Amino acid sequence: MKTTSHSEYLKLHKVFIKPTLYAFISQNHLNNQWRDLNYLDQPDFVESIKEYETFEKCLTDFNVEINYFPEDSSVTIDSMYCRDASIATDFGMILCNMGKLGRKNEPASHEKTFAKNNIPILGEIKTPGTIEGGDVAWLDEMTLAVGHTYRTNIEGISQLKALLEPKGINIITVDLPHYKGPNDVFHLMSILSPVDKNLAVVYSPLMPIKFRNELLDRGFELVEVPDEEFESMGCNVLAIAPRHCIMVKGNPITQRRLEAADCKVAVYQGEEISVKGGGGPTCLTRPLLRSI
Repeated sequence: MKTTSHSEYLKLHKVFIKPTLYAFISQNHLNNQWRDLNYLDQPDFVESIKEYETFEKCLTDFNVEINYFPEDSSVTIDSMYCRDASIATDFGMILCNMGKLGRKNEPASHEKTFAKNNIPILGEIKTPGTIEGGDVAWLDEMTLAVGHTYRTNIEGISQLKALLEPKGINIITVDLPHYKGPNDVFHLMSILSPVDKNLAVVYSPLMPIKFRNELLDRGFELVEVPDEEFESMGCNVLAIAPRHCIMVKGNPITQRRLEAADCKVAVYQGEEISVKGGGGPTCLTRPLLRSI
């Protein structure tokens, strides 16, 4: 079987996740951290376990090979959103350097797990550069879009280019707006989720005109998320195969628009594990390999 890391939509073969049991640990642990990490509200530990089990079942039902990031006392509850601390490439993993100070230890935690699993490291983003994985999305096998945000700076993007451009990867920089400011979770993948080679879920009001036109020029059909479903994570959609998606429950308009585009959609209740912490299904996963 031929696989690649350079896709957001091919059949998901191998993924890393970090269940709430390993990230949230206990209600007391949550109580001590959620405010400082700018969660919308305090998650409920028992309910979060139930929600995560439903989310994980969406993956196991599709026969995805699941690997786990372990509990680690050096990181916070945010480590559940494991896409952000590393970037998967066909040349090895790239360790990020987090733009959110409270998450600074996560890349080193990922590195330990990758070492134990004999997963090679291509490189790392070093201070003063910052990059978070939620700002990085493959448009095709040779094209990587990277959001310039409060979490990902120009120096970090320059370091990423130095790692990947010599290998023939085209990096497209997407300058995102201020929106709610530096304390908010606002990544490129807050407004973009590719779900097939020519289909993407987008929130156009916060999308730069140049980048939106780039998607259209590449032949993408755009599934538009309505205003009322942006904050409830309607745009954060994980493809586990072409036009086979997982999304947070409570976004019926976006779901209907996906289904009208011949997508299969599985939903999970995500109030505790997604909405309160600002991390949908793409954030909850570090996809490693997809089947070509």
